[in-house]
This record gives sequence, C-alpha cells and structure tokens, in this order.
Amino acid sequence: MMKEIMLGNKAVARGAYEAGVKVVSAYPGTPSTEITENVSQYDEVYAQWSPNEKVALEVAFGASLAGERAMACMKHVGLNVAADPLFTAAYSGVSGGLVIAVADDPGMHSSQNEQDSRYYAKSAHVPMLEPSDSNEALKFTKLAFELSEDYDTPVIVRMTTRTSHSQGICELGERIEASKPYKKNIDKYVMMPAKARPRHVFVESRENKLRLDSSGMDINQIEYKDKEIGIITSGMAYQYVNEAMPGASVLKLGIVHPLPEKLIKEFCANVEKVYVVEELEPFLWESINALGVKLEPRNTGVQGELSVIKVKKAFGIEVDEKELVKDLPVRPPVMCSGCPHRGLFHILQKNKVTVCGDIGCYTLGALAPYNAMDAVLCMGASVSMNLGMEKAKGIDFAKNTVSLIGDSTFFHSGITGLVDMIYNDGHGTVIILDNSTTGMTGHQPNPSTGKNAKGEVAAVVDIEQVCRGVGVKHVVTVDPFDLKEMDRVLKEEMAREEVSVIITRRPCALIIKDDPPFYIDQEKCTKCKACYRLGCPAISIVDEKVVIDRSQCTGCTLCVGTCNFGAIIQEDK
Repeated sequence: MMKEIMLGNKAVARGAYEAGVKVVSAYPGTPSTEITENVSQYDEVYAQWSPNEKVALEVAFGASLAGERAMACMKHVGLNVAADPLFTAAYSGVSGGLVIAVADDPGMHSSQNEQDSRYYAKSAHVPMLEPSDSNEALKFTKLAFELSEDYDTPVIVRMTTRTSHSQGICELGERIEASKPYKKNIDKYVMMPAKARPRHVFVESRENKLRLDSSGMDINQIEYKDKEIGIITSGMAYQYVNEAMPGASVLKLGIVHPLPEKLIKEFCANVEKVYVVEELEPFLWESINALGVKLEPRNTGVQGELSVIKVKKAFGIEVDEKELVKDLPVRPPVMCSGCPHRGLFHILQKNKVTVCGDIGCYTLGALAPYNAMDAVLCMGASVSMNLGMEKAKGIDFAKNTVSLIGDSTFFHSGITGLVDMIYNDGHGTVIILDNSTTGMTGHQPNPSTGKNAKGEVAAVVDIEQVCRGVGVKHVVTVDPFDLKEMDRVLKEEMAREEVSVIITRRPCALIIKDDPPFYIDQEKCTKCKACYRLGCPAISIVDEKVVIDRSQCTGCTLCVGTCNFGAIIQEDK
C-alpha cells in the first residue's frame, strides 16, 4: 500500500478522487481552498470555481441528480450561503453520492466569525463526519460518499483550520468508478409542497436509522485506559486530549450527527466521570447531556481555538513554562508592498469618506494608517449596507458614502446588491477593486480573469458590461495608482444624483513581474513624510530619514505620486 504525507485538505481531495467523484465545485475560502486546488489536478475529475457557495452546491447537486458522485467545498461562512439548497437537498436525497466539505475556523484566523457548522447538520437532518487527522480525512471522505448513497442523503465532512492545514501520513488506494444512469423521479426531486411533505417523513426516518446504525460504525473508537476519567471528543480536539491527557479513557467520535447514542451510553457506564472536550459551541455536551447520562460541567469554553495547553489547564494540570510561547514580535496584518488597493485608501482617507466595506484583502484598509472603513458584515453586504444607510439618512449622507467590493466578491454576491440599489432608486457610489484575482485566498481565478480552476482558458465576464446591464449609467475605470485621477473621479462620481460605479483596475502585486525598485534622493527629500503616510511596508524612517527598502519595493510607482519634490527615483533596469 502506498503512503504519502498529505495536508488535510489534500487528503480530502484524494479521498474524493478514490471514491470516484466526477464533479467538484467550490468557492475559495480559507481554510478550505486547497481541497479544490488539489482535486483539480486529477484529469478524471471536473472541478470548477463557482461564483458563490450556493451555486457550487447546486452544481454538485445537479451532478448527483445525474447519477455521478459530486462534492461541494467551502468554509464555514460559505455554508451560510449554501444553506438554501442544503436544506432542500436533505429532503430530495441523492442519486450519486453528494458530499459537502466544510472547513470551520476556530480562533478566526481568516474569518469574520467562528460559527460552528455542526448545528447545520443537526438542523438540516443530515449526517456529519469529523476527521481528526489527514489519514482520517481521506478515509472519512470516501466513507461519506458510501453513506450518502446508502442512506440517500447529502453528507457533510467537517474540517477545521488545524485538520485542514496540518500534515499526516495517508494510506492511498485506487480510484473506483461509481457512475449510475440518470432516472427521472418527480416525486423525489421536484420539491413542491405536495411532494416535499412525504419526503420530510423520509428524512426523519432516515435520521433515526442513522442514529441506530452509527453505534456500529468503526469510525467511532473507544480507548479505555484509566477509567476514573472518561473524555468524549472528536476531530482535532481528540489530538489535544490525546497529548494532554494520555492516561484518560477516550471515546473519539467520527460521526458527530446523528450521535451513536448506544455507544455513548456504554462508554459513560464504564467510566467514573465523563467530560466532553470540543471546540466552540457545546454541541456534543448538550446532545449527550440530553441522553440522560451524567456529565461533568464544561471546562473548555466556547471561544477560540483549543490547544494542548488549554486542555491541560482545563483539567488542572500544571503547565511547564517551557510550553508557553511568550514575547513573540508583533506582526500585524498589512497590505503588501505594491498592493493596488493602497492608492484608493489613501484617497478615501484624504476625502474623509464613509466606507461600507466587504470581505477581501482590502478589509485591511480598516487598519492604520488609513482607518478608511466603517463597517464589514459579510460577502456582498457593502452594496446593500450603502443603500440601507442612504434610506435611513437621506441622499446627502449617500453622497459621502461608498461601497468597497473586490472583483471576486462582486461576482459572489455584489451583483444582487447593485440590482437592489438600481431598483430601489439608490444614489450611492460602488467601487469595485479589480486586481485580476481572488487575492485573499491564494490567487484563484474568478469569472473576470479568463482562467478556470484547472488553469485553462475560460470566458471573461466583463465587469463594466455587467454593471451597465443591470442599469448603471455611469461606469468609469481608473488606475488607483494615478492619485490625481483617482481623487477627481471619486469626487465626480460621489456628487451624482444616481448610482455610479468606479472600477479600480490594477493587477495584484503578487501576480505581476516586479519593476526596478525606487530609492529616495536624500538631498531632494524635505522629510515631509507624504510617502511614508501611504503605509507601504517598503517605506520606513531610519535615523530620522525616510528610506525605501529595495528588497521590499515592487516598483509600483504609487509613492512617486505623493512626492512634490522629485525625491523618489527609480533604479535602472
């Protein structure tokens, strides 16, 4: 048997491949992105980046309906977007196996919240598996396709940041083929009320059967040691428990919904005290407590990511000071040198504009030195929030308010907000930051880039035409590094009595070839620090002189536009 060290997300991709998956669709979102990036490398699998997670799940459902195994991948907040098709797909069931890989982000390393996706499984009445390492990620994904077809249900595989982004040894297998012929079945798949009512009865029956069967699944494991303490856990929390409490008896759950009630009661009857260790919400604790078994009070909290140290402290174990990481240098998030968004934020700050922001690299504009963002809610909300503020405060308020949204986020869920603004007589200005990529998640293509998930040439969806197509009369494109033009365009568009769109277009600094760096002629420099106030990481003050670090400078020219004294000079090629 072949073995390979794999990232957890790569292992999910491998598991789907070995299970015979035919179609994989996703929207990039850390910590789930690498699943689709890896599965796209298999020639036997069709993989795509969808405009958003709702579309991704609908595409996967369509492939399942046709009789092929399919998977949709997303991060936890993406499951919010995909909830609409999820809840109804739970009623219709599947033909080919349908798996939803969702990655939660305890600790909010790259997210706006740390919601717990386990509640979606419970609410939608679909099974959820939770691997604790890369090898289980591979095995559980394969099993998820089998369970999906055996029980006629979508199955969710829950990853977390640590299971997604840690590596482990995986046992590799061969790919199987699992194609089925398409069969028309109106009663099963057309979810109008008369058809949906009997399917709800089926859903409840299916869940009860899964609940009984789950106790016999070997993905749940009892490890008896010292029976004075018994710990029920799952996923990455198991790894922390295993290291922090090596002498305790453990029930590791591989399926977290529906719970293997018989197995849980058996374990609880054989240990003196039972604790539940889990990340985020008391999902397991509440469900197990409802079974009538006696549990000790929760001791790991509902906020942040667990660790070995946190588990030790929760059980009163003294922590060696050598285990504590202290006094690390602070490294605040910052836009890269040469970032195309920096010029825009400089102008927004200069004009003291109220900014409704969105999800992307540009969210960093809320931080010093710009502080040029007033609110961030969720994907696409910048446009809708802008309209809401206008309707609450009037047109004069709207003339000093803009929406800020990236090109990928615009296609994800900004278009509908723009339609809303047009339809409901809005007057706001929407700024679309087009950097020719989905930058925050690692430079995946989007509908405007001309490439698909496999790197092949794809159709280009023209942002300007989309805006005009929904009724925007004033659409202007500008280079955000042309500060004077950026300032002029911003003022002109904000003064309009109707909706306008500004597209700031310049590629991400990390996907273009660097130009020669700049340096500062100290004889010409007046130390006015106008360039320093841009907040570029390459510009700093050393010995009371403003200097440019040539190793960080990308030659983007932005700082040149701030200097009125010709002191910033580009090196020769």
